[in-house]
Amino acid sequence: MSLIPVSDIIRRAEESGARTVALQFPEGLKRKAFLVACDLKKAGFSVIINGDPCYGSCDLCLDTKEMADLLIHFGHAPVDEQAGVCYEYVHYEIDVHVIEKAISHLNGKKVGLITTIQHVHQISEMGTFLESKGIECLVGDGGGRTPFPGQVLGCSFEEAKKTGADEILFVGTGVFHPIGVQLSTGARVIAIDPYSGEVQEVSASRLLRRRFLQIEKARGAESVGIILSLKSGQKRPELAKYLAALSDNAFIITMREVTPEALINLGFDCYVNTACPRLAYDDQVRFPVPLLSPAEFEIVCGVREWDEYVIDEIP
Repeated sequence: MSLIPVSDIIRRAEESGARTVALQFPEGLKRKAFLVACDLKKAGFSVIINGDPCYGSCDLCLDTKEMADLLIHFGHAPVDEQAGVCYEYVHYEIDVHVIEKAISHLNGKKVGLITTIQHVHQISEMGTFLESKGIECLVGDGGGRTPFPGQVLGCSFEEAKKTGADEILFVGTGVFHPIGVQLSTGARVIAIDPYSGEVQEVSASRLLRRRFLQIEKARGAESVGIILSLKSGQKRPELAKYLAALSDNAFIITMREVTPEALINLGFDCYVNTACPRLAYDDQVRFPVPLLSPAEFEIVCGVREWDEYVIDEIP
């Protein structure tokens, strides 16, 4: 069950002294915007709703924020400090007993435990349950882009690394996060979907084969665009400058939204992504030419070997 804590939102707005409040929702929660705005309006606030696509707290609507006294961002934890921004986490309750299904897939009795922002409020409960079954759990203490213990993002697997575990259990949907964890830690990773109960051992081999193909395609590129995101939590200008310096044919391109249409219009033979890392890994099939990660471009340029491959993370 997910909850929009309207009473807490009103309290935060009142405590801030705001008169105008801007609301930003991720795609899966945008239909809640009207109801939250109505409650805030009844409480005496002027309300602005940002309608742009939003993929995380790395994607704050700072232009809309300038029109308001307070921005309330829903569904994600903060990845950087921004004055006048509050975060409301929309949690999803799961029955932690479902993770018992993962126990038979574990090789040992000690496991690193990680999850996403939707379920971090239950990670202590998950750990207690597993320990009642004889499994010792190792959980990172949170910090940086992932402020909650055990939390991972698609661009940060630091909490998985902190466990130091040879075997890691991911509780959440999808395989991108656990594949990223495997690449960043080298650990054996078991993933369980807390809704379906499906359990699997993830493997990065298929992803690596796809990435190797894109690297080989990019070797003959005569023009290279280095994408520099203008989004608050994705902007990595020093990395973009470094990558552009690796090739005489590379130029920095600033963008807010990285879309297939935009890249087609620009017409470069290859692009290197310093924005959200998931663009290259998840969405390559949508793009007409190779969209490389920074490490992959280093391989193309000969400053990194293939056996030194690393997944892109934003520190």
